Parts: sequence; structure tokens; C-alpha cells
Amino acid sequence: MENELINSQELNELKPSTDTLLVLNIHTNQVEMVKGIDKDGNLQKVPPQEKKDNEQLIRVDKHGDIFSNFFSNFYRQLKNPTYFNFFKVSEYDAINTAKDLQKYVDQASPEEKEKLKDYEVLPQHNNNPKNQNTMDNNTDNQEYRFQPEQIDWKTMGKFGLNQEKLEKMNAMDALLRGFKTNTLIPITINLGTAVSKMDVRLSLQAGDTGKVAVHLHGIRKEPNLNSKFLGHQFTDEDKKNLRETGNMGRVVDLVNPKTDEIIPSVISRDRLTNELVAYRAEYMKIPDEIKGIQLDEHQKQTLLEGAPLYLEGMTSKKGEPFDATVQFNADKRYVEFIFNNNHTPQQSQQHHHNQQQTQPTDKEAPKVFRGKELDDSQYEKFKAGQTIYIDGLTDAKGKAYQGYITFNKETSKTDFSFTHPNKLKEQAKPSEEHKTQTAVNSQGKTNEATKNVKEPLESKQQQPVNKQQEDQQKKVRKPRGQKL
Repeated sequence: MENELINSQELNELKPSTDTLLVLNIHTNQVEMVKGIDKDGNLQKVPPQEKKDNEQLIRVDKHGDIFSNFFSNFYRQLKNPTYFNFFKVSEYDAINTAKDLQKYVDQASPEEKEKLKDYEVLPQHNNNPKNQNTMDNNTDNQEYRFQPEQIDWKTMGKFGLNQEKLEKMNAMDALLRGFKTNTLIPITINLGTAVSKMDVRLSLQAGDTGKVAVHLHGIRKEPNLNSKFLGHQFTDEDKKNLRETGNMGRVVDLVNPKTDEIIPSVISRDRLTNELVAYRAEYMKIPDEIKGIQLDEHQKQTLLEGAPLYLEGMTSKKGEPFDATVQFNADKRYVEFIFNNNHTPQQSQQHHHNQQQTQPTDKEAPKVFRGKELDDSQYEKFKAGQTIYIDGLTDAKGKAYQGYITFNKETSKTDFSFTHPNKLKEQAKPSEEHKTQTAVNSQGKTNEATKNVKEPLESKQQQPVNKQQEDQQKKVRKPRGQKL
């Protein structure tokens, strides 16, 4: 980490530019100008009225990507970063802007202060390569949306909860990041004449007035799939996917009930509570790499469409190879592994076992692949398990592509390849003229014509190639290995 730290010397070596940072301490309501970060991660700042002419402020490049990378690095190293709100301003107007901002903050109502967030600078983690190319980070890259002091602890107390209890249950981190708690939290609701105990997931949500509300996500016996969900009517396939994998598997248009805005989204089932959860498609982030497998554009597009993707040859943290299906989950907000062992909260193992026995093992081959409908001739071959050629497909950037698809009856999944699978297998096999070389060098066998030759056989070699090898071959030796 030392080489990543920003110290005063590095800040002074930045090329001069016209931008600097102002900081608002949300606890003291003081607006100051940023000088840098000390070695302990504390923010170095100076009040605008005390700035000297020769005093160097932090300087940042105007260019978007450079600034985003710089600020993400800066923010990550700062001790208690969520105590501060940052604003990027012109270096030459910094003093006057800071004074004007201070006057505004001093007289602003809570609602007006909330509007300042529209001008606040936040770290853009999508520009940080460390945070975008693997699945291992998950929610760790999300910055805190809330502070502990914003939580209505009086209401929490009515549920039998306080900050200390939530911290012991490792629930505070997820709450402050704006997520639901990772586990079910036992609560008690005491109404005086009645006491109710239940398990829920908790989340924090900012209301219209800026006040933070506590939401309880109780366990449902099953998801409500027969009624419309934000304007979407579930198909039989949608219901099946949500029940079995927890993810609906496609992007659909949902309607915001307050604004009537149409929002393309993915839908998943909260596997702990059976609550349905939607997530905007435009916010979906797909990693470049999953457990050692680099994703190509078409694999990424599959995941962006909400569909499952089967990957082979991944490497676990223990260094062991494994295969699995991956898919974007709207509840978790990232790409997850699916191992076909997700139970609903109320399912017992016996019920799950019986359900598996009654479910049909065969799944009908789809007639449509990535938006392209197969004709009758293609479909007959496809559902019979034959490999067929398909064209007219379009990737995320609108470019056409084509390839070969095969329906795997055992996994009920469609495998896609740019090259015919049979040709790939043929290419992997040694040709007739290479068979001797492969058998001798790789399989430990011997060939009568070269059994006494010490050196590994060359490509296509079936006979001694020089006098030295001829002399070796003529010597009488006990045969080793098995004959071809």
C-alpha cells in the first residue's frame, strides 16, 4: 500500500491545473480547503480565511478519467472518509467559493443541505481496474450511504436492537452501505398487550424528506408471482426460474409507480425472505474475469441480459478447478454462482428431495436464442441435440456475429461456440503423421523403428533421422515399455 499513498511531495509534483477540493465536515459544519492527506490517513485542510499566499492546496487534473482515478485513490486512503463531503472547484475561486458555501451551510435547512449532494464529488470505482475485473470484491467496493447517527435508534430500540447488537451480528456494514443485512435478524415487537417475535432482514432507505427510515423485510411463505410486479406479468418460464434459481433470467420493462417512468430491469427472489427485488439494467456491472476465466463480449452480453452463463475450468481459492453457472442477481447486485442447491426458506430437505423426484428431468429446447428465432428445420435438429449454425445475432455494440449452438439435454442449457464443436475436437486430435510422436513422447509407448532412440521424437518422426540414431537403433537392448 505504501507506493499507493498520496503524500505531500507527490501532490506538489502534480501538473498545475485550475481545480482543487473543498471539504465540508458533516459533524462540525465547517467548510475548508484541502491540502492533502498525512501518513496516518488524516485529512490536511486549511480554513479559507487563514490561507497564506504561498500555501499549496491540493491540485487535481480537470480530465474526467484522471480525476476519477485520483479521487478514488485519495478517498480510499482517507481515515473516516464518510465524515466529509467533497466538492471540486476552481483553484482561483476556491477561497470565495468556500466562504459562500459556509454562509449557505450556516443558514440552510436540512432539506437544502440534502440538495448539496447533487454537487458532491464521489469516488467512481468503475474507473478503478482493481475494483472491476473480478467477482471477489462484490459489495466491498460500495461506499457508505449512511452514517450511524442517521439511524433512528429509538425505533430500533422498539425492535429490541441497538448499535452494539447489530455490530456483533456483523449487520452494520451492510446497512450503512445501503444493502439489506446479509442474514436474518431476530426482532421483538412489543405492543404492550401483544408481543411478536420474528426473523427479518433490515435495510435503511432515505425518505423524500431526507430522513432515514428502517425497513423490515419479513419472511413470506412463497413469492407472489400471480400478481403483476411493478407492471410486469410473470410468464410460466419467469415463475419457474424465480422459484428454482432465484433469478428471472431476462431484462423486462418495469413501471415506477410514482413517476410512471419505464425502467428496464432484472428481477430476483430474495432467497432468505422470498421477497421480489428489482434492479435497473443500466446499473448492472459485469466483471471482466470470473475465477481465472476472462469473459468475452458475448459472454458479458449474456449476463447483461440477465441470462445464466455456464463456465468451465474456473479455479477456486484453494486452487482447485470447478465448473458452475453464473448469473446476475438483483438482490445481491452482482454476478453470483448458482450450484442448483437453493432452497426456499420454508422448504425442508425431505420436501426438496420429493420435489426433485416429481420434477421432469427434460427441459424443452428453446425456439429463440439471443433474440433469433430458429426456423422449423433448424429447431428439429437443435432439440434433437445436433449442432446447428446460427447467424443474425447482435452483440451489445450492435455488431453482427454468428456461430454454432448445441442443446445439452443433460443440463438443459444451450452451448454456444464460434467454431463447430466437432472441428474443435478434430483439431485437438493428433493427425496420422503425428500419432507416433504423440504416443512415444506423451504416452510412454515405444515404436519398433525407433525403440532404441534416446532423444524425444521430432514432429511427424517415425524413423531414425540421422546416423547417431541409426547406430542407437542397431544396438541390441532389452525392450522397454509396451509396443505400439
